[in-house]
Amino acid sequence: MRFLADMNISPSSVDALQREGCHASDAEILAMARRQDQVVVTQDLDFSALLALGGHTHPSLITLRLSNTDPAFVTERLRRVLPQIEPALREGGAVTVDDRTLRIRRLPIRWISSTCEPIRPDGRREVSLELPGDPGS
Repeated sequence: MRFLADMNISPSSVDALQREGCHASDAEILAMARRQDQVVVTQDLDFSALLALGGHTHPSLITLRLSNTDPAFVTERLRRVLPQIEPALREGGAVTVDDRTLRIRRLPIRWISSTCEPIRPDGRREVSLELPGDPGS
């Protein structure tokens, strides 16, 4: 499985790079990941919205919602959860990882219009898992 990491960097850095002709929008990053069969790893919530609004089944997405962004902590958290989320990522899934839980949504994401609650294509709601022995437990 290949990953494409979207890094959240300072807006001033982004502006400087864009002035030099470097630019990739979130939609372009998703399109590239889809073409190259990669999983996007990000802290940016916009990717989930783009996948939902576009009705896409790929690329899969891991959204990190961690209280600690230290690279060693992030790496260890990903190492712990990847074996459990790999099947969902291979099938086309949006996974949210926080300090204690995982939320797995199968793509494409559909919404119940009156409640804005995500449901899966098979009609079941999203799956949340709390993992024993995770940080903070």
